[in-house]
Amino acid sequence: MQAQQCLPAGDIEAWLDFCAGLGRLGRGPEPLLAGLDILPALIQQQGPALLPTVADTVAVLQKSPNGRAIAPYLQSLPGVARRLPDIQALQVYGQLIQRLVHATSVSIHGRHATEPSPSLIDFLQQAPRLVRQVPLAGLGRWMEVGIRLHGRHPQRQRAYFSLQSEDSRAVLQRERHGVLLMDVQARLTLGLRALWALEAQLVPMPIALQEGEAEGPQAAAPLQPYMAQDGDLLGLRLPEVLEDAAGVPALLSYRLMLAHMAMHRRASSPLVADNWSPLQRLAVECFEDARIDALVVRHAPGLQTTMRRLHPSPSLEGVDAQAQSALRVRLTRLSRALLWGDLEADTEQAGFITRFQAALAEGESSTREMAEMALAWAARTRQQSDQRAAVAFADTHVPWRDDNRHLWTFIEDGDEEDQPQRTRPQAPPQAGGLPPRHYPEWDPSSQHMRPDWVCVFDGLQPAGDATQIDRLLAEHSATSKHLQRLLDALKPQGRQRLRQQAQGTELDVDAALRAVVDARASGHTLDERVYSSHQRQGRNMAVLLLLDLSASVNDAVPGVEGQTVLSLTRAAVALLAQAIQTLGDQLAIAGFHSNTRHEVRYWHIKGFGEHWQADSAPKARLAAVQGAYSTRMGAALRHAGHLLSGRRADKRLLLVLTDGQPADVDSNDPMDLIDDAAHAVRELRDQASIYTHCVSVDAQADDYVQRIFGARYSVIDRVEQLPRRLPEIFVALTR
Repeated sequence: MQAQQCLPAGDIEAWLDFCAGLGRLGRGPEPLLAGLDILPALIQQQGPALLPTVADTVAVLQKSPNGRAIAPYLQSLPGVARRLPDIQALQVYGQLIQRLVHATSVSIHGRHATEPSPSLIDFLQQAPRLVRQVPLAGLGRWMEVGIRLHGRHPQRQRAYFSLQSEDSRAVLQRERHGVLLMDVQARLTLGLRALWALEAQLVPMPIALQEGEAEGPQAAAPLQPYMAQDGDLLGLRLPEVLEDAAGVPALLSYRLMLAHMAMHRRASSPLVADNWSPLQRLAVECFEDARIDALVVRHAPGLQTTMRRLHPSPSLEGVDAQAQSALRVRLTRLSRALLWGDLEADTEQAGFITRFQAALAEGESSTREMAEMALAWAARTRQQSDQRAAVAFADTHVPWRDDNRHLWTFIEDGDEEDQPQRTRPQAPPQAGGLPPRHYPEWDPSSQHMRPDWVCVFDGLQPAGDATQIDRLLAEHSATSKHLQRLLDALKPQGRQRLRQQAQGTELDVDAALRAVVDARASGHTLDERVYSSHQRQGRNMAVLLLLDLSASVNDAVPGVEGQTVLSLTRAAVALLAQAIQTLGDQLAIAGFHSNTRHEVRYWHIKGFGEHWQADSAPKARLAAVQGAYSTRMGAALRHAGHLLSGRRADKRLLLVLTDGQPADVDSNDPMDLIDDAAHAVRELRDQASIYTHCVSVDAQADDYVQRIFGARYSVIDRVEQLPRRLPEIFVALTR
């Protein structure tokens, strides 16, 4: 009855399906009863996005030995959600729980957790109290201290996470700095109604949106407020905690943020952003923000002193003129000059300051007038260094201003909208499939791992026509004969005789004579190692060939008619598989591509247990591989290493074939995924003893491939040589 009153029909169906899943977990009636009783009100409050967030944490608990904590987790949600009324904050709360699970669950054999976390349920019982006292960032740091100090001592761990120990309370008190938005929300909401006649919901933005594994959640950059329309209600996103700054109380900083956004709401109008350059848009935002702040001071003069204290005054002397763009610094200086005229300005700047003040003197002016003024400023003061990728950001953050997303509308899709699925090749369809496996990812900015950051989906590559691979092998018969001569030198050569053994099939005459002579000469007991035996010489190697199947492999090869990188890759893989099968090594073949961190597809082409010659299925799958999407290499390396580490072999080789550097559409800095892949290679080497080698067909690959794989890489400058060179490289590696 409660659900029917507060939820639409679609949400009721999703809620019932989720509760049915709770009942099938085999954890007793408590999780099901908690889901039926608690979730309807939370779904009404948070929206249908709550269910995937809760399901993610429930899945982690179910797959670990901590299944009995599912009911306490669900029971903690109402108290936590009262303090964190935002889906992003609840997602971070779930990430903290998952972090505690992975860090404190006991592993007897050193790989998979076999015993539940001793402190997880205690933490869940205290969670509503904890989120009332500290922000999520502080809660994450408090958790990391407990893991570091008591992670190996169950009793002390329980005392810490149940707030029974002195050090637990001391660390928690240390994290209670600043002013929590939820503590002053009522006063701010009343002030917003009284002073600005604006009805809006104040939503805290958790500072812990980016997390590191070792030191807990970290804030990569200052958070900017923003406005978002939540149905009929306007939502104003503000940092969940603020500290006093420059002599300004945190509560006054919150009021200034709200005043700025309320005046934007009243006096700004959106502009069509198509065909505007980044420089022009930044200039428009600078002039418009200055206009809005001037109107705020006109309406509430008491806020002017606060603005002057908080507004930065950057110096151009701190900018490296030869390597950096000073655009942000110049705009911040211009902003202060427009408001108060207290920075030195050249003749051109002074003219714009005069125009700006004249426009405001005549009335409130308009966003369009500010845009025209900003375009003129950008055209007259533009510098060559403004095009540099390296931008000086130091002391340019104006803390009370929002991110101005409401100023812009887009008619046509562009780079800003980030909708790659409209233009990028689509991945092969996959029916059903296994649930995703989560892997961490390295965050270079915080120098820590983001736990469970990437979802990797296993899939069996759909089959094609195996005769295509047979035709490719026939076309490269000359290369096959050349490889056969190289392989003859690597084949196991008969049997090896082992002498001086304690047991064996034959008597080792030389060892027996020496043993008798030594025994008579020294009077000691006769040495029993007088036998010899034979063992078959052979290689014991496991090889996993990992193929980069990003969209770029569909590109045509210059100068080679009718060939693509993918067609040459098929031929090279077929020749290599044939060679490895001849040597008797264990071989698996897989490919990968990615569509953001939420979807890394890992396609199984040949398993270790399949025979390349006798079974046509691997050839059929190889014939059907397609290129699509991007190259998130680190997650694919970790997943391949996880599969390879389970093979019994004297040597494990992960051979990576790629045509470009790691990249994905949700990664703005190309170095981030390069550093993550390098971190994955080091993990495989140090933790799993897996030897990784990369073969790249990108002629410009030396810099980034060396950064990832060190000296363990080969670059094939001419792609058409790939079918011959790939098997040769493997032979050289395993000679």
